[in-house]
Amino acid sequence: MRRIRFAAMSTADLTRQRLIRAALELFTAGGYHATTTPQIAKKAGVAEGTMYRHFDGKQELLNELYRASARWAMRLIEEADARGGAVPDRLARLGHALVAGAARDPAVVQIFLLDRHGALLDAESREAANAFRIALERLVAQGKAEGAVRPGSAAVWAGAWLAVVVQALDRVVSKDWTETHAGVRLSLDAAWSAVASGKADLRSGGQDSREGGGS
Repeated sequence: MRRIRFAAMSTADLTRQRLIRAALELFTAGGYHATTTPQIAKKAGVAEGTMYRHFDGKQELLNELYRASARWAMRLIEEADARGGAVPDRLARLGHALVAGAARDPAVVQIFLLDRHGALLDAESREAANAFRIALERLVAQGKAEGAVRPGSAAVWAGAWLAVVVQALDRVVSKDWTETHAGVRLSLDAAWSAVASGKADLRSGGQDSREGGGS
């Protein structure tokens, strides 16, 4: 999610963005169900009635946040893909970009990739999640075509790769690891190992990744 630039916004836009940021912080710190609309309004510095002029309630806020986070994640896939190269390199770039995002704006990563929202998500949010999943599966399918990814379902291998990466994201979001921690590289290497064919090299850590201290 791009950081909010207040100077170019109208008063209404400023209020809306303050509500969105307040909801993001409260949802990821205390949980969606424990967060109330008065708490969101208070943190945003507005009256509760003002909040309802912008959003129907906290569920709409959650979906707004989820879709914005999904768009951010989609841009990372597109950027990793646009630079070209073999699929292992593109997945490595994607993995490192996700980790960097977790370090820079952990709440955004948490709301899209770590928290489970289930029936709270509306059709548009589910479509955004599906678009991310399909884009990742397409990248993995290209790896299969190159012989770098093992035979089998691209959907399964994309899910396996992401599941291992998410473990690293969780540690970074919780501040257990920095983005340069040795565990990040080990996790990204493990994510690639989970999907790599026997002919592929272990490359997902990337030559540019930096190792940090112990756990």
